[in-house]
Amino acid sequence: MDKMLSVKLKGGFVSSVYSSTTLSSVEKKIESYGKNAMYVFDENTKDIVSLDKDRCVVLPSGESAKNYKSIAKIIDKALSLSLARDSIFVAIGGGVVCDMTAFASSIYMRGARLSLVPTTLLSIVDASLGGKTGIDYCGYKNLIGSFYPAEEILICTESLKSLSEKEYICGLGEVVKHAFLSPSWKLYDFLCKNSNMILNRDLATLLEMIKLSLEVKKHYIEIDPEEKKGIRSFLNLGHTFGHALESITNYNISHGEGVAWGVAKALEAGEIVSITSDEYKSKAFALLSLYPFDTSLKVPSDMIEDFLKAISKDKKKSNGSVKFVLMKGQGEPVLMPLEEQIVKSIVL
Repeated sequence: MDKMLSVKLKGGFVSSVYSSTTLSSVEKKIESYGKNAMYVFDENTKDIVSLDKDRCVVLPSGESAKNYKSIAKIIDKALSLSLARDSIFVAIGGGVVCDMTAFASSIYMRGARLSLVPTTLLSIVDASLGGKTGIDYCGYKNLIGSFYPAEEILICTESLKSLSEKEYICGLGEVVKHAFLSPSWKLYDFLCKNSNMILNRDLATLLEMIKLSLEVKKHYIEIDPEEKKGIRSFLNLGHTFGHALESITNYNISHGEGVAWGVAKALEAGEIVSITSDEYKSKAFALLSLYPFDTSLKVPSDMIEDFLKAISKDKKKSNGSVKFVLMKGQGEPVLMPLEEQIVKSIVL
């Protein structure tokens, strides 16, 4: 596998990202962890590589499995294998598997080693890098969690070929979000010029897109690894609106679709409060239109109170006020509260 990039985090900890176009090279890499490892899959990824079945945990697939029961299953398996703090938890799957394995690793004996093998585009560009872990609680997404980065992240574009169209587009929502947050126009231009190759899943094009996307995330998390300076929070562009939409639709709207829709709502809100220029909003929507995102979706009037309640539980709340990420311009996000009437005016 080839080294793609490294990210320096709190206390000098380094997360290294490696890439390959073949699953066989990933399998060879994780086999090198030996008997000191445990592997966590879900039903969708349990057969993606061949490993010692006695050292594997298979969780139910989907967001509904992101709970304490799954965490207990991972920890019970670690105990049955007599794993210690220097043992390594290996997640092989999408964002749900990566988030849960990382959270279990962070609390097992106050912290075991961690390696992630993200197999969806969403988990590659969003869930794998930066150390956020978590589970859902009482219907609220990622309400319980920790910051616990992986020492290694192993990316393979071959796994993206098997994704459903909906799952693949879901990941593109986060990539497009990074294009707006980037201090440069490089990722924006790449997504505009290569939309056909990206939608057709050309592996070489995807590898370059992933690298550009992760470099944007690296920029933000190295400055603010634990989201204490208000800078890493900018990576939540589109998430306050998007998470609320996911919640009221029982997650029938995917995370990436919700984020893309939320970015559009943030741009509209920014224009209303005179943060976002019409010129920048138009350019942003030009990129969104190249990909199959439904940015015109409306919240049903009989669900608006549930939508607002979901927003009120957002993790970016401070001093009792939810802060939305809005865009002043390319790579210029700002955090600010929005009046309830403005939120209603753009989602109803």
